Amino acid sequence: MNTPNKYHSLFDSEIRILKQNGCKSNDWSKVKVSAGFDPSRCQNTIFSGDVFIGDLKGSYTDKSGVTMQCGISNAHIHNCNIGSDVLIVNIGEYIANYNIEDNVIIKNCGKIHTEGESSFGNGTEVAVLNEAGGRSVTIWDKLSAQQAYIIALYRHRAKAVKKIGQMVMDYSKKITSDHGVINRESQIINCRHIRNVKIGPYSKVEGAMSLNEGSINSCKEDPVFIGPGVIMEHFIVCSGSIVTESTLIDKCFIGQGCVLGKHYSAENSLFFANCAGFHGEACSIFAGPYTVTHHKSTLLIAGIFSFMNAGSGSNQSNHMYKLGPIHQGIMERGSKTTSDSYVLWPARIGPFTLVMGRHYKNMDTSSLPFSYLIESNDESILVPGINLRSVGTIRDAQKWPKRDRRKDPEKIDQVNFNLLSPYTIRKMFEGRDLLRRIKSVAGAVSSSYTYNNMVIKGESLERGIALYQTGINKFLGNSLIKRLENTRFKSNSDLQKKLAPDKSAGNGEWVDLAGLIAPQRMVDKLLDEIESGKLSTLEAIEEEFRNMHKSYYEWEWIWACERLEKEIGKPVNEITASDVLSMVEKWKKSVIDLDKMLYEDARKEFNLSSRTGFGIDGGEDVKKLDFEEVRGDFESNSVVSAIQDHIKQKTALGDELIERINEIK
Repeated sequence: MNTPNKYHSLFDSEIRILKQNGCKSNDWSKVKVSAGFDPSRCQNTIFSGDVFIGDLKGSYTDKSGVTMQCGISNAHIHNCNIGSDVLIVNIGEYIANYNIEDNVIIKNCGKIHTEGESSFGNGTEVAVLNEAGGRSVTIWDKLSAQQAYIIALYRHRAKAVKKIGQMVMDYSKKITSDHGVINRESQIINCRHIRNVKIGPYSKVEGAMSLNEGSINSCKEDPVFIGPGVIMEHFIVCSGSIVTESTLIDKCFIGQGCVLGKHYSAENSLFFANCAGFHGEACSIFAGPYTVTHHKSTLLIAGIFSFMNAGSGSNQSNHMYKLGPIHQGIMERGSKTTSDSYVLWPARIGPFTLVMGRHYKNMDTSSLPFSYLIESNDESILVPGINLRSVGTIRDAQKWPKRDRRKDPEKIDQVNFNLLSPYTIRKMFEGRDLLRRIKSVAGAVSSSYTYNNMVIKGESLERGIALYQTGINKFLGNSLIKRLENTRFKSNSDLQKKLAPDKSAGNGEWVDLAGLIAPQRMVDKLLDEIESGKLSTLEAIEEEFRNMHKSYYEWEWIWACERLEKEIGKPVNEITASDVLSMVEKWKKSVIDLDKMLYEDARKEFNLSSRTGFGIDGGEDVKKLDFEEVRGDFESNSVVSAIQDHIKQKTALGDELIERINEIK
């Protein structure tokens, strides 16, 4: 785009042509143009205030093959700096106080303007989780899920949260301007009203009703699309996202690769990488990566979610008509709700838990991951660990990386896709030990147990202990084999040296910062450095989150080694070849046992009852053929094949390590 010092005042000949074409100005001396300006390409346009216009050459061809010359016609331009090869046509009211870069298309719009000074959505307070505002997050252009998590949920670290908030406000003041910007290669078509909106490069805004106080942070690699009927107020939309089909947005941050459409409604909410919302409603939610809701009558309110799928009619309550809507809910990563589910906040649902039915009591299942929470006769029944053997859980874990829509080379959110990690395995340890305590306290063998307003049946408790132990063995074995791969050992001493961790950074508790899995001590260290002033910029904080993400596997072994020592019952410098062989055998058994459970769970999708509704006008033979044409047969199913291959690969991997360990004298 040209800079003002490359512009010249209009020549008399240029003014004459402009007037002949129906153009007007109260003061032509305030209109400056570049050397390549072609006055014949301006028609029926009013110029007011200071206006700069670049080269008007070239043409624009739409997807239907219709070509239009670049230029300005049927418009009122006020206080604008317009780049080269721009097409502006049919503006009902005016375009005012905007810097419009090269190759921008603006057609058939009502009013596009900047009023006073604006920070374009930056600095907006979003009352997330607590509608009363107790956990408000101030949004900015590159807010990450991790930073928002700290601001919203680490209020006990008040000094750090306050410092981050001040950094965001400083950034917002820095970018405050009395001129908006429409960056290069953007298109704004058939929009009614755009006020105080920063529009990033390669954006396409088509048919929007009203956009007010916001930023569209698009990029060439991953453009943003804002579609028909959309109304947005006080917002930020990041690269690769789509907001369309009469979606209503008020005080929201929409991260990278999100899709909101089909009349979705959201207020005071944060949506991070690859979220999707259709038909339903969100109010004061923290939607971590891969939060998905597809259905009408689904209300997500005052909760934090991630890797979550909400069934039709899912909803929650966040107040009891006493002190207002102050209660919050936590659904940890991977949780799902079935159709017509209901949860009374405050509640906390453990990772990878399926919630079915309506639950009217406050509950906490955070130490019992991979469970079913089922309602029966107004009672909440918990089935611990059962989701570990669900083929659906494995399918979800496999599909998330494949469904990452982000193409922007700069990924704002740090996302760890691992199903088994120190975060989930820590909870399996907690769950195993908790179930043992519940059984011990009850004394004699019982048909059912009560825990946190839930009922756990006796057989479910026993199976939960076994499933958690299987998951623990699988994870620790995975970590052990990874640590010892591609290495030959002559003695136990060699083995012990290889097993010994290089650092201690991964010890202790681990947390899930809305997608980023990291040791609690490293998160505390980051907050200490913010409080001390060592980390004094938003960019420096985000760099630390990136470093944590990169360090995951190094830290994972440190944590796994600590747990191995406890499981084996001796420190790493005393572990022998026989200890490793014993652990590998346990690992092989756990992998095969879990895969067999998944295999049998998948088989249910191919049994006789699953064929109901197939072969509509024929007998059993037609039903079978119709089913196989649509669904395929069991053995050739991709998920089933993957399970079988996994058993073979992991068995071979374990056997190979056993062979190397047996070389130790």
